[in-house]
Amino acid sequence: MLMACMVLLPAAAYAASASDDAAPVLVTPAEYAAMKREGPQAPLFVAEQRNLERTVRKAMAAGIVVPLPKDPGGGYTHEQHKRNYMAIQGAGTLYRLTGDRAYADYARDMLLAYARMYPKLGPHPAQRDNQIPGRLFWQILNDSVWLVYSIQGYDAIRDTLTPAQRATIDNDLLRPMARYLSDDTPKNFDQIHNHATWAVAAVGMTGYVLRDHALVDKALLGLSGKGQYGFLAQIDQLFSPDGYYEEGPYYQRYALGPFVIFAGAIQHNEPKRKIFQRRGGVLLKAVDALIQSSYDGYLFPFNDSLLDKGLDSEEIVTGVDVAYAQTQAPELLSIAKWQKRVMLTPEGLQVARALAAGKERPFAFRSILLRDGANGDRGAIAVLRSGGERGLALAMKNTSQGMGHGHFDRLSWVLYDHGERVVTDYGSARFINVEAKQGGIYLPENTSWAKQTVAHNALAVNERSQFDGEWRKGEATPPQQLLFAGEGDTQIAFARMDGAYPGVVFDRALAVLKHADLPQPVVVDLLRVHGSKVARYDLPLHFNGQIMAVGFDATRHVADRPVLGGKAGYQHLWVDAESAASADPRTLTWLIGTRFYTYRFGASAPTRALLVESGANDPDFNLRHEPALIQRMDGATDATFFGVLEPHGEYNGTAEYVHGADSRIQALRHARGSDADVIALTLTSGATIALGVADDPSPTRKHHVVLDGTSYDWTGGHARLDRAAPAQGGRKP
Repeated sequence: MLMACMVLLPAAAYAASASDDAAPVLVTPAEYAAMKREGPQAPLFVAEQRNLERTVRKAMAAGIVVPLPKDPGGGYTHEQHKRNYMAIQGAGTLYRLTGDRAYADYARDMLLAYARMYPKLGPHPAQRDNQIPGRLFWQILNDSVWLVYSIQGYDAIRDTLTPAQRATIDNDLLRPMARYLSDDTPKNFDQIHNHATWAVAAVGMTGYVLRDHALVDKALLGLSGKGQYGFLAQIDQLFSPDGYYEEGPYYQRYALGPFVIFAGAIQHNEPKRKIFQRRGGVLLKAVDALIQSSYDGYLFPFNDSLLDKGLDSEEIVTGVDVAYAQTQAPELLSIAKWQKRVMLTPEGLQVARALAAGKERPFAFRSILLRDGANGDRGAIAVLRSGGERGLALAMKNTSQGMGHGHFDRLSWVLYDHGERVVTDYGSARFINVEAKQGGIYLPENTSWAKQTVAHNALAVNERSQFDGEWRKGEATPPQQLLFAGEGDTQIAFARMDGAYPGVVFDRALAVLKHADLPQPVVVDLLRVHGSKVARYDLPLHFNGQIMAVGFDATRHVADRPVLGGKAGYQHLWVDAESAASADPRTLTWLIGTRFYTYRFGASAPTRALLVESGANDPDFNLRHEPALIQRMDGATDATFFGVLEPHGEYNGTAEYVHGADSRIQALRHARGSDADVIALTLTSGATIALGVADDPSPTRKHHVVLDGTSYDWTGGHARLDRAAPAQGGRKP
């Protein structure tokens, strides 16, 4: 466990630099000296420094380029100002590591150019109606990021400047910028949100560098100074006790940067605050939680996410460096080794030296429950793993809404196996910083498709989205995480949702089961719906791969391709095939990578099976075309959907062979008792895998279900109730 070995390392006190009003305070001169002295003995640190030298030298060769802000995300001026803040930070660091005054002069000249321009700027000309504009960038968030990075570079060179140069940068650029990010834009600064995290970090770090504790206090406690907003309130409210961040892994990755960077500045300047110990070390837990929210290096794409964001992003590199410096946890080193990067900071040096000494240990990716909400009572993400880092991993999303970046996907799930995305989540409809795609902002299809319930592996009722697609309604009503068991041959997560649809309560159990007669674990899915009125229930399964076999009769739409519906995401689905209603379990098999997957599904009443694909009604070609299976039940009040997803076989296109392409599950059966369900899988070996799931997870309550004449009895929220294969060949000797 990451937190088990937490120790605090000595930090420089703010008073250490009081005798010199311009010396660095974010990284101390002594720390820079150690980095300069010891860095050359750490190969990863050396490689990072060389890469930065190439980047900054290229920027220096281009000269001081500070254009008037004009373009939205992805445009020339937007990207140039991004390059500039990275160059300012990098040049300051390289000055300290090399002693080459050219780096300091370059950062100085760049900052002076901004100091000349900034007082003349008004709101950005490419501002959007739903965003607070910055002055350098189209949204104020980017201005905050600019200052977080630039202030680090300025801190490193500030003592090389004349008093007049310092006064110009301090008073014409940094103070006005800090004021704009705080007093002038209180709606952005005084909120509990990642945009505010970047803003308070920028203002607070500027306060330390300028020796202005009014700015520091404003950043820590909010504009009123009462502490209901500001950095400390954000630590207390945005993270659960397990370190899960309310907006989901993608935005946890983004917010982690300012959280740990500013926390490091606080630790350097005010160590008595013990910022890394706050709430039981929640910022360090957040690093562990974020790594656990990944598969094969990529983050689980819940809420507004990009599928290609992973553990190698700069914010997570920073987080790993800081967490290791605070904990000395050797498993973090294996993540840093995989990232192939460190930051050029004292923390990065510690990581690089430890890696050079061979101290890393494998990171333990494990089954884990990451509770949501400041008190851990607003649902959870349940992660069930089997088979190591690239084995099977199921993540069930039973969290709260996730604020404005949240999707309407309560009790949905994704599945990874054998290094592949098998059961998928779309993530967001966005091409970040691609100017051709509306400057990289969230596209209209993010609302019309990606956020909607039918775009997820979640229950949709009457072709509507949960909470009618209104995130503030969703924010008020979290699900209940009822049961979690993450060890052994039976791993299970069980949750309940009440309030996503009027008069509808639904619960879902997802289990990962191992059996000696199956080469791979299987996933069992049980979803129960209790409705007050007759309704249409749709249960999608979005999958990744090529369909191999459709195990049911279906009408294929070859000549025409109808659209499934008119709103709530349904308008973006083409219907490729649809079956008649049937009460018998059916199958669908697909291939992804080198492995086959058979999904066997059934329900308590007749359902139609629809094979659909996203991309309809998309004139600007903003959506990916991805397949899904939808089970549709009409005219029901109470209903049960049940299924099993089985990985099996091997396909080798190079050697041209196929093994195990047929499912080893012969039959899927289900029965409902008075207060519990049993799902039974009959294997081709003759053995039966049976799982009992109760409505009430109480460990002492007894349950009884009869399935095809066989009684199943157990005590507790769930139980394995397997039956061995019948004896073959008569009496045994």
